[in-house]
Amino acid sequence: MFDYLRNPQEIYRQSFATIEAEADLDRFPEALRPVAVRIIHACGMIEIADKIAYGSDVTNAAIKALQDGKPILCDAEMVRHGIISRLLPANNPILCTLNANGNATRASHLGTTRSAAAIDDWDNHIEGAIIAIGNAPTALFHLLEALSVNRLAKPALIIGMPVGFVGALESKEALITHAGDIPYITLRGRFGGSAVTAATVNALARLAHPGQTPDGTIDQSRPPGKGDAK
Repeated sequence: MFDYLRNPQEIYRQSFATIEAEADLDRFPEALRPVAVRIIHACGMIEIADKIAYGSDVTNAAIKALQDGKPILCDAEMVRHGIISRLLPANNPILCTLNANGNATRASHLGTTRSAAAIDDWDNHIEGAIIAIGNAPTALFHLLEALSVNRLAKPALIIGMPVGFVGALESKEALITHAGDIPYITLRGRFGGSAVTAATVNALARLAHPGQTPDGTIDQSRPPGKGDAK
């Protein structure tokens, strides 16, 4: 009835070819380009390339953390569920403490959101971990505050992409200014969200996972197997 492309690998190839042709990727290090491409792909917005900000060696920090089996700590269940577990090279735990027992009460006592209060439950997991914040600006602010006074150990990487009209832009600018020597990647402005945050984790996981191609297409030089992209 409708004339449309059905082959998933060809859809991927044409999508990424369009991004490579239309987006300005020259400012990204070679190792980070596949991640930038995946962010653009997740948003469907070529212009989002100009909003990507990063600090330090994002890809190597992520690859080491993932291959060492470190956890991924998420601010929202949507981020957690968007991460493709089969891509993780060491069966890395994916944790979200938003709904942990007592968190709502703690948030009420602190006068903040549950997402922010949930950060305090990361104390036994955060050292060397990957942080994936894609929903709540308050969570990113709370994390930066805890790190600034050494209340929490340093993570390997902060993916900070909260979305919204109140605090999102400001929290991400705070990350850029105050991350210090912690590698980070973010999207300037109001745009962000769980989907693009999970896509960023998945892109980094592909780089860390033996047998995966950076863009997720099948390597035509080898037969398809369990590690191939969906």
